[in-house]
Amino acid sequence: MSLFRRRKKVQKQVTEWLIEPETAREIGAILFLVCGGLFLLALTGLAGEIGFYLARLFRLFFGYLSYPFSLVFIFLGISLFFPGRIRLKKPTWLGLALLFLLLPALFHLFVAPDEALNWAREGHGGGFLGYGVSYLLKSLFGLWASFLIVASGFLISLMLLFSVTLSGLFGRFKDLFVRREQSHVEVTTGVPVLTMAPKKTPEQPSPASVGHYQLPPYELLENPTGGPTPGDVNKNIAIIAKTLAQFGISVTMSDVNVGPTVAQYTLKPAEGVKLSQITARINDLALALAAHPIRIEAPIPGKSLVGIEVPNQKRATVSLKEIFLSRDWRETRCRLPLALGRDVAGFPAVVNLEKMPHLLVAGSTGSGKTIFLNALILSLLFTKTPQELKFILIDPKRVEFHYYNDIPHLLAPVVVDLDKVVATLKWVVAEMERRYKVFQEVGKRDIEAYSLSRQERVSSGQLSTPPPMPYIVVIIDELADLMALAASEIEAQIVRIAQMARATGIHLILATQRPSVDVITGVIKANITARIAFAVASQIDSRTILDMAGAEKLLGSGDMLYQSSDIAKPRRIQAPFVREKEIKRVTEFLKAQAPEVVYNQEVTEYQESQEQLEQLPQDELYEKAKELVVEAQTASASLLQRRLRIGYTRAARLLDLLEEEGVIGKADGARPRQVLVNKDDLLPKE
Repeated sequence: MSLFRRRKKVQKQVTEWLIEPETAREIGAILFLVCGGLFLLALTGLAGEIGFYLARLFRLFFGYLSYPFSLVFIFLGISLFFPGRIRLKKPTWLGLALLFLLLPALFHLFVAPDEALNWAREGHGGGFLGYGVSYLLKSLFGLWASFLIVASGFLISLMLLFSVTLSGLFGRFKDLFVRREQSHVEVTTGVPVLTMAPKKTPEQPSPASVGHYQLPPYELLENPTGGPTPGDVNKNIAIIAKTLAQFGISVTMSDVNVGPTVAQYTLKPAEGVKLSQITARINDLALALAAHPIRIEAPIPGKSLVGIEVPNQKRATVSLKEIFLSRDWRETRCRLPLALGRDVAGFPAVVNLEKMPHLLVAGSTGSGKTIFLNALILSLLFTKTPQELKFILIDPKRVEFHYYNDIPHLLAPVVVDLDKVVATLKWVVAEMERRYKVFQEVGKRDIEAYSLSRQERVSSGQLSTPPPMPYIVVIIDELADLMALAASEIEAQIVRIAQMARATGIHLILATQRPSVDVITGVIKANITARIAFAVASQIDSRTILDMAGAEKLLGSGDMLYQSSDIAKPRRIQAPFVREKEIKRVTEFLKAQAPEVVYNQEVTEYQESQEQLEQLPQDELYEKAKELVVEAQTASASLLQRRLRIGYTRAARLLDLLEEEGVIGKADGARPRQVLVNKDDLLPKE
């Protein structure tokens, strides 16, 4: 018993003398800074008699590298003071050691042995360290082989020290020259748009294009701002390992990936540890880290690691320009590339709309959904000419897409009238069917083969050249408003387009801030596999969008999860932030090249043929409409749309039929039609 008390007392005394990890780190930083400053003062003769001997010792050992060696101590001190901004990994230490071992040898490599020894004695060259390494290498390998070893080792040390690759370094020089030429790229008929994609859809003439067209330069966009601040990385690593150990979960901490929004702490579970044990401790980890919300990715796709995503102390704003200037964007082979942003590791996320081929975007108010739609539009405007791409923008809110009116890429003005939405979608379906008929006539199966065939005929000078066929991207900003207007008709047209339009080059991007099952129906989800979820209010909303939880833990302001059929698990991405002035600069640049834009009036005023209207189930709707107007004693298209959940075209047709049957009177301007019968007239006569 006394032995137990003695051990407990000793343990208590030791615990009282333990120093907090953060305090110990700052003490170490101060010691490194003092040592570095002392070494510099000694080398400059400002440290007294002891400093004189210390400087002599440094020069004898390191030679000319005494000053850089002192600066290393200062750098280490600064890195300990700011562990979140300066992270020294094991490869960095290895590169630093290799550099200080081989660089001194380079001074003595081409010097005679006797003279090299005299240099070392006088503190010149690389000191005795450089003399010893060079003497050993030349004795074993000779002069030129030693030089090859030292040069290659020096290059490897720089690669480890700065975490760069030779291919990446050469790529940066290549990007620099491409960037200078980017603003001077002009597009003419029959010439590819950019050199980054070897396979391009040929450009086609358009009334909005006079002579030639110039793509918007990247100078129209804002430059990227500062990077993120993840906080005390080393402290968080220790907290994660300690918290899991308290619950009997043994893990080995690995790398830390700092993204624009979150820092991903990776760990490898010990053998026998279930992933469910780690994911079950998400609330305990959030409490220990004083961070909410956190997200656990178990496992990370392609790795045998688990990722714990912790919000950064300071988030970084991802700009569209930095994505455009990245290597991933410039080397993409996509015909319809979209810049989604940067992932948790900071890598650019570039996807192909043509491969999706449709996209569903959902998120609560203020989650960054509309700004993201602007980023998608600009992604296509910066890579495609009006001859290659056309937009149909549907904006029931009336305030989001008005900047794009009068740009040459629009097929029709931005659709803001709900009564015209059904007609617009029906025109898209009719255009899809027309394109399939054209493919059948020319013997091609999709728009890519059709465009290549057309380009070959234009190049060979054939007179019978098929008409141009640009891509069409339909973007709906608020699907919920349309579904409330005429759910059955809207859903039918969307599903028809989603099922068949891929080969014709027609693509849908649907967005909604109300991710409920009556808006994002099962039929729509089944035909649109590429989905993006921004921050939502509940786990139910997340499951409605992604069929899994996770979106309720997002941080908002562009933080999103991207899911598609070609990736196993959703990918967390920070969407680019597009400012209003950037949109104005780009649209003004485009409008200046096409002062007069000719729209296709049939898009918003599309009317079904008489045969198509007669094939519709008019009898049932007619009886319901007749009972409705007689009971309400008023008749209008809006009334039939709301009560029967149909579109404007069908409602107007029903009014015409009711007028022909003498149920209602003729239209009288803005006044409601007069109902000519009453309820008694509907009763069967005896």
